[in-house]
Amino acid sequence: MANEMNVLPYADIYAEEWDLFVACAINTTLLHTRRFLSYHGSRFKDCSLMIRDNKGKLLALFPAAFDPCGDSVVVSHPGATYGGLVRGEKLCGESIVSVMEAICDHYAMLGSKVIRYKAVPHIYHSQPAEDDLYALFRLNAKRYRCDLSASIKLAQRGEVSERRHRGLRKAIKNGLTVAVAMDHLDDFWGVLAANLNQRHETKPVHSFDEMRLLVSRFPEEIELVSVFIDGSLIAGVLLFHASTVSHAQYIASSEKGFELAALDMVFEHCIGRAIELGKTFFDFGINNENAGLVLNDGLYRFKSGFGAGGVVHEFYEMSL
Repeated sequence: MANEMNVLPYADIYAEEWDLFVACAINTTLLHTRRFLSYHGSRFKDCSLMIRDNKGKLLALFPAAFDPCGDSVVVSHPGATYGGLVRGEKLCGESIVSVMEAICDHYAMLGSKVIRYKAVPHIYHSQPAEDDLYALFRLNAKRYRCDLSASIKLAQRGEVSERRHRGLRKAIKNGLTVAVAMDHLDDFWGVLAANLNQRHETKPVHSFDEMRLLVSRFPEEIELVSVFIDGSLIAGVLLFHASTVSHAQYIASSEKGFELAALDMVFEHCIGRAIELGKTFFDFGINNENAGLVLNDGLYRFKSGFGAGGVVHEFYEMSL
């Protein structure tokens, strides 16, 4: 296989071809597209790769950029929750090992010393596609981080806790209403920013202008579900839809929203929406701090109360 492929640097002239390949791959989401990765602008020094056979046919993609601290470290991808090798269903097994070896050789020749690989969680695979994890084992990669997400398998939802049932009844009793519309993004962002600042002294990963740009680029994949009382937005969830998963990218509630159990109402609506859209999983997102070493157990228990279970996000490091 190694003699039948060419590992080539990505260039912007291939953006359309890249995104067409991502659309047909079995282990991708919008985070792998150039439409998403390019919103970072010059924030990262891109070093993505395109792997072709000797006839020029695209076999795989490797979205990557150099670590902001220096070119000695390649990350797939520093601007996304996960990256990893993007491939079609026919590239598998030993061929994946060969592709990964070729990728390592390419970056080693550039003088890089380490590749950090963020594996795509299995729930985002449209077919089983963990051949890359086997290849990482073969290449002596070391897992250096592991985050824990909470996800619902929609066809076999776990037991919903009585506390969550009570919360939903409280929200209904207080006359809360739900709307699915991006028109409320400005109000939602205000609640989100205030929530993150007050509770965690942080800001959203994306700026408001960046999110508006992403919404314009992914009008079908990004959706806002909001909860109101007397016409005022008090909570909401910004969803990123993948082929198999509806993912809660941002979750926010005002103090009034917490008081009236608005999140119980909005999540029940989001879960029902995921079922309507034919998704396999609803993903609440990770619950970790300090690079995975600390689990926010209260947050995890809140999410698991909706019938969710654990899904890991794995991070590997390969020395070149």
